[in-house]
Amino acid sequence: MRPLDWVVLVAFLLFSVVFGIRRGRGTRDIRAYMLANKSMPWYAVALSIMATQASAITFVSTTGLAYADGMRFVQFYFGLPIAMVLLSIFAVPIFHRLNVYTAYEYLEQRFDLKTRVLTSVIFLVSRGLATSLSLYAPALILSVVLGWDVRLTIWLIGLLVILYTTLGGVVGVNWNDFQQFIVIMGSMFVALVMIIHLLPNDVSFGEALSVAGVMGRLNAVDFSFDWQNRYNFWSGLIGGLFLALAYFGTDQSQVQRYLTARSVAQSRIGLLFNGLAKVPMQFFILFVGAMVFVFYQFNPGPIFFNPIEEQRITTSSLAQEYERVQVEYREAQAAKGERIRNWLAVSRLDNPAAESRARTELQAADQKARQLRSEALGLMKQNDPAADTNDTNYVFLTFVIRYLPAGLVGLIIVVIFAATMSAISSALNSLATSSIVDVYKRLLREEASDKHYLLVSRLTTVGWGIFAILVSEQAARLGPLIEAVNILGSLFYGTVLGVFIVAFLLKRVRGTPTFVGALVGQAFVIWLFQYTTVAYLWLNVFGALAVVGAAVLLAFLTRGRKV
Repeated sequence: MRPLDWVVLVAFLLFSVVFGIRRGRGTRDIRAYMLANKSMPWYAVALSIMATQASAITFVSTTGLAYADGMRFVQFYFGLPIAMVLLSIFAVPIFHRLNVYTAYEYLEQRFDLKTRVLTSVIFLVSRGLATSLSLYAPALILSVVLGWDVRLTIWLIGLLVILYTTLGGVVGVNWNDFQQFIVIMGSMFVALVMIIHLLPNDVSFGEALSVAGVMGRLNAVDFSFDWQNRYNFWSGLIGGLFLALAYFGTDQSQVQRYLTARSVAQSRIGLLFNGLAKVPMQFFILFVGAMVFVFYQFNPGPIFFNPIEEQRITTSSLAQEYERVQVEYREAQAAKGERIRNWLAVSRLDNPAAESRARTELQAADQKARQLRSEALGLMKQNDPAADTNDTNYVFLTFVIRYLPAGLVGLIIVVIFAATMSAISSALNSLATSSIVDVYKRLLREEASDKHYLLVSRLTTVGWGIFAILVSEQAARLGPLIEAVNILGSLFYGTVLGVFIVAFLLKRVRGTPTFVGALVGQAFVIWLFQYTTVAYLWLNVFGALAVVGAAVLLAFLTRGRKV
């Protein structure tokens, strides 16, 4: 990075820490620290919700996913708007009426203590691991792209977030999320404008869209049904619905965002805004990735985007063979560029037969380039069987570093830091809240002063932050990071969602059947993940249904008994 980029980055980091601390200044009790005294307006709630979900992984990995696989990942969010409506109807008024700090407090009132503790522990385990992943992923990418030591990057981000989250509480977290999200989306819009600007002068924006379409990068919707297909209309609508219900309705990192709202109406507006804006936002981010793909059709791009893995192969005994493949790949890319220009020229004419021939030639040229890339990946594996040959996480930042002007590079790096900090700060705040409210205060020390609980909450925030940093240092190769995070969530969300479905809808089912049902559901999900090829979005559906089914069956078998 150049001096101006460093100025932009350092200025933002300092501003975020100071802003978060100042916003949370005056926090004197546990209610203010955890719930902001229920004072947040709907727009702050809405953007905090979106910022918490939209981690750096969303912007780094999703753009790379669109580059490699097109825009079909947007279907992942098709069930989210429906989920927002359902949660606004069922969950929001109950949580506000009971005046709870965590979603799991409600479960003790509805069932019993063991069910509350089980769900809160599932949350603490899953969110603690996911937070570590959310910290490790961007730190790894930044360290590779910028040449930093990964541990230094992890500790830098982690300590900055711990500082303002611990001192600022939920007020500092929410308002920092608010301003960080605005910076993030503004920067991504600037990046898209620059991508379009850098396209060849003889290629219009409409033609760029045509290229993305013919090359299979605008494949947003797939109506075919396949249990093993991760992203189609049905997995997104049904599996995505269950995942969104679980994430926004039972995950404390999200529930706490709208529990800080001034009223039920403000919480509902915040959730509904998220439901309306999330799909277009994700479409936009994927579209940025698709445009990066188009850019590389007219400009020389690397055969592999992870510089660390590429350095290993270029310094190995297979370096000469790899160089040969690289040369052939560059030639194939140049030939493909010519085929694209030929197809564009022919498509301007009213000649379907010629257009079809040009399209076939283009697809053949693209297949040749794909084969050469596969050959390069094979050489990497031959040199090191443990080599990470998935480079989607490095595509967008490689483009940024190589082609954007000074200042804008720093701005995009700011996006990665901002998204990471907003996601982690919200997670640490919610982990501390659940730890204190559901475990420490409920099981270990029920009677203590508010000052004591506030101090322990701050210390717990620091503890979870250190945990995330230490676990991040042990993380390994993860593949497309956006998928890794969602897979991790899907292993647990169905179970907790099933418990809440029983709580909301099946009033005759009591605590013990629900508790056993949760254990059965969790075991079933792990079995499905381990021994079948069912796409991970469906794990949320099957997990929730298994919990409900097992709870209802046990309640029926033990009817008349007090369980």
